[in-house]
Formats: sequence, structure tokens, C-alpha cells
Amino acid sequence: MFIIVHFSLSKEYALEVSNRIKQNERTFINRVTQIEPKDTTHVSVIDKEGNCVTMTHSLGMPSGVITDGLGFMFNGCMAVFDPRPGRAGSIAPGKSRFSSLAPTIVTKDGNPHIILGAPGGTQIAMGLLQAIINVIDFDMSMLEAVSAPRFSSTSNIIDVTNRIPNYVTIELEKQDYQVFRSPLTFGVAAVHGIRVKNGKVDGGADPGHDGVALSI
Repeated sequence: MFIIVHFSLSKEYALEVSNRIKQNERTFINRVTQIEPKDTTHVSVIDKEGNCVTMTHSLGMPSGVITDGLGFMFNGCMAVFDPRPGRAGSIAPGKSRFSSLAPTIVTKDGNPHIILGAPGGTQIAMGLLQAIINVIDFDMSMLEAVSAPRFSSTSNIIDVTNRIPNYVTIELEKQDYQVFRSPLTFGVAAVHGIRVKNGKVDGGADPGHDGVALSI
């Protein structure tokens, strides 16, 4: 079974969030220390007719179950539920489990413009967001967009890769933000994608991770 979901972002909600940011409103999210599994694969494809697919498949929580004749293993993400009752992630009838997988297609004038995705556990959304912003707002090629330094703010601690200058993070620390500087120059998901602009296609694979962009 394949499920296609179309998200239409609300400009009203975006304005509300923007105003909250301008008013220095902060949301406090305690960090949960966990090891991100390294068993996720992503592929983005577009053909000469403009048909495109973006797919993220993860075995971060493998089930050990393989359907005869299909050759791939199903994940076991029931494990991401909180076994303790009364919490946001507690197991309950009809409740959807948390997933950070976010294969994404951005369209422009009804046609594919950005086709991308990433491995990276809970950091996937942060990596994709910044790559999309790099393409749309800064007119980067896809390779430039996935190669630029990234940060993550999924908890009270702001993670930055080591190519983000100290003078940037010092200003954040002056505002009482806690910043963790990674010793790595690349990080925060492993974004791979394709950009379509003026009828031409270019691709990029995060140079800090495994992966490659190919034209066949």
C-alpha cells in the first residue's frame, strides 16, 4: 500500500509563529539522550518526463520480518511508543506512532522543483528544512544546499556543525541559549536531493556522508 499525503502550509499559522519568535517567546524541550541508528536509506529520482519519487526506508528498529518475494525487511517502530501510560507518546488505540522520516517533494507552478530526503533519525526534518531554504531563499544549487553547514534546535540545546563561525554562536549564548558545537564539519541528517530549475536538473548528496548524485 502506498500513501500520498499533500501538506498545504498555513500562512496564518506561519505568521503566528513568526510573531512569537520576534517576541522572543521560547519553547522548552528537554533533551532525551539516545543513539541514532545508522540503518536508514534514502533515494530521490526524477526521469526525463518529470515523474519523480522520493523514498526513505529505515531499519533503525528492524522487525526481522521479510515478505516472500519482496526482499526487504519491515521495520518495528512500535518501539518508539512510550510504554508508560499517560504520556504524549504512550501506546493507545488508534494513535499513530512518531516517525521522523520525511521524504519531500516541493512543487512550483504545479511541477516538481525540489525532490529530497535524508537518513538521520530525529534530525531529518532539520536537515531537510535548511536544504529547502537554501534552494528557495538563497538560490543555491542542490549540491550547495546540501553541503552548507547546518544546525539543529530540536531541544533546549542548539547543536551546530563546526563550520558555523564562533561569532554566530557567541551571540546566541549571550541570549542564554545553550549551544553544543559538534567536532564534525558535517552533520544534522544526510540530505540528498534534486533541483529542477528552468527545465534543467541538478543533484547533490551530502558530502559528509555516504551517497552520490548520478545522471543516467
